[in-house]
Amino acid sequence: MATDQRKPLPFIANFAAGAIAGVSEILTFYPLDVVKTRMQLETGKSKHGMVGTLSSIVREEGFGRLYRGLVPPLLLEAPKRAVKFASNDFWGKTYMGLSGESKMTQQLSILTGCSAGATESFVVVPFELVKIKLQDKTSTFAGPIDVVKQVIKKEGPLGLYAGMEATFWRHFWWNGGYFGCIHQVRGMLPPAETQQGQLFNNFVSGSVGGFVGTLVNTPFDVVKSRIQGAAKVPGVAPKYNWTYPALMTIMREEGPAALYKGFLPKVLRLAPGGGVLLLVVEFTLGVFRKALGPPYI
Repeated sequence: MATDQRKPLPFIANFAAGAIAGVSEILTFYPLDVVKTRMQLETGKSKHGMVGTLSSIVREEGFGRLYRGLVPPLLLEAPKRAVKFASNDFWGKTYMGLSGESKMTQQLSILTGCSAGATESFVVVPFELVKIKLQDKTSTFAGPIDVVKQVIKKEGPLGLYAGMEATFWRHFWWNGGYFGCIHQVRGMLPPAETQQGQLFNNFVSGSVGGFVGTLVNTPFDVVKSRIQGAAKVPGVAPKYNWTYPALMTIMREEGPAALYKGFLPKVLRLAPGGGVLLLVVEFTLGVFRKALGPPYI
């Protein structure tokens, strides 16, 4: 059956494909996320680059520290990635219907990605906060449950949503860049004539999308890490609170380059990670199509 005539896969298939892809990506690239967070939490002039930070963690804290805080993102990854791709599918169909377009355009792709990122952000905040608390070098928490207990005890349930606004903007801009670039790069690549060629095109477009998304959203990620990593002091206004004022504070006190702290480990994770993500999603969806048969193939 022709591609434009085949029936869209059910929601559960998109959900499962996103979940499988997300878990695959995080197990492969997680140590780079720990290094990224350490670099972003460091105020003032950076003392170590990516390699220095990585070697310092292994030398001073042991190799296992590179997987500190793995449980929250691992638990989150399945629903997060599933929500990302399912909401991207939902918003894409919605905007195409509203605009009257029969095919996805570059403008609709960016709008769809931004909307999917905004939707996703509401799911991830508590998990991200627990992860940041555990990845911090000065962390004394016994584990994820201890973080949740202490945050709720000191700040109430809403304390788990510290950094919500910054997370919203981080995911809004990353998804816009990621899905927007995927659409553009796919159109520039030569049409794939084999399944291997299609997988290669997906990897390339996903990697480029991951790089551009990272380039756009890193400043927002730095702010998010600062907000979620800071300890709350009763009666004292936090230094980093709202996203855009925090961006200006960091730029004024540490220079524009500080907004890109952790960029190298982040892009080394999210550029190939974006390729792996899209590759696994498309491969898994292909398996589902073959298993379900017509009218899905």
